[in-house]
Order: sequence, then structure tokens, then C-alpha cells
Amino acid sequence: MDYKQDDSYLLLSGIQHFQFCPRQWALIHIEQQWEENSRTIEGQHLHKKANDPFAREKRKDKLIVRGMAIKSEVLNVSGQCDIVEFVQDPAGVSLYGNPGTYRPIPVEYKRGKPKVGKEDELQLAAQAICLEEMFLCEITEGYLYYNETKHRHPVLLSESLKHEVREIVEKMNDYYRRRHTPKVKTGPHCKSCSLQNICLPELMVRESVSEYMERRLRD
Repeated sequence: MDYKQDDSYLLLSGIQHFQFCPRQWALIHIEQQWEENSRTIEGQHLHKKANDPFAREKRKDKLIVRGMAIKSEVLNVSGQCDIVEFVQDPAGVSLYGNPGTYRPIPVEYKRGKPKVGKEDELQLAAQAICLEEMFLCEITEGYLYYNETKHRHPVLLSESLKHEVREIVEKMNDYYRRRHTPKVKTGPHCKSCSLQNICLPELMVRESVSEYMERRLRD
């Protein structure tokens, strides 16, 4: 889920879309195309349960914050963490109004089960980069919680994973500045895409969605 205060920032959740399919990302974030399906509705319901922007919970040595707004000036992205757990740690950072120092750990909620690709891990790493920039700290671990397995999966937020995030976001910013929608590259992933009916992969090999719609209107 994402929170966006300034239109100059790209949505952090777009990293997952871009990794799945750059064209899907461009259709959503540049051409403002969207279509609901059972997967997106289920995902929104799951995030709604996790994201209560007023929920702060203290458990012994841990402060749990839900729906925390985050951003990175360096990456030019903004969004929202489902949950950030601040665990007391002598080497952690200070939090206003809370005694001691804490180590932030991002936790992202996902529908279904762990994916074959790395899109979920990349999104979590992007959240870590934002938190690192905001709190001037280093974050090396996070968790992905999948609704189907009802289990937390630990993720090592390595420098190599964060480097991948930076490369992806650089391309996203470049495409967004140029208002560039990549041509379709069909594959098995098209069957699970929420924009399958909009993208029309069989017809869109040589033209963008906007060009296709203009042609249909002329006809």
C-alpha cells in the first residue's frame, strides 16, 4: 500500500509492478490504467487490515507502528509500510517520545504464498532504503507475511538487493520523465496480470494503449 504527498514522487509499490512487467508499471503509473480482479481486491483487503495509520502498539521491548508513511529523496519514491517493528537495541536509533534506542524492521503483508520472482523482496528492500534515509541507520533484515501460509518469511536485506532496487528505480524515473510505455513482451506472466484486458497483448505489439484507443475511436 502507498501514501503519496507529492506528485513528484513515484509510488514505492511500483517497484513490484516494474519487476513483474515494466509495461504493466507504465500502464498503471504513467497512463493511469487500472482494472480490478480477485487478486487485487484480496490484496487491498489484506493491506487494509494491516494498515491502521493510528495503530501503535507496545510489546515489551518492541514498538509496532502500522501504516507508516515513508519516502526517499534519493530514490524519489514514497509509500507506506504495512508494519514497522522498532525493537530495542543499544546500537539503534532514538525515537521521539520513547526512552531507549530502537532498530527498525519493516514487515510487508502479501496475499497468496511466496513468489518465484524477487518482486516482494525488492519492495521490502526499497522500504528499508527509505527507513535508512529517514532514521540515518542501517537495516539488514525484514519480513514478508503471506496470507496463504500464515507465516513470516525472513528476508536478508543485503547491499546487492538494495543495489538492484536502485537500478530499477533509476529506470522507473527515466521512463516516467519521458512518459515512456514499453512495448509488450508476452509470456506466461500475462495470464495472471490484472491489466490483461487493457494491455491486449495480441494487439499491442506495435502500438501503445493510447495509440490503440485513438485508432479505435477513429474507426
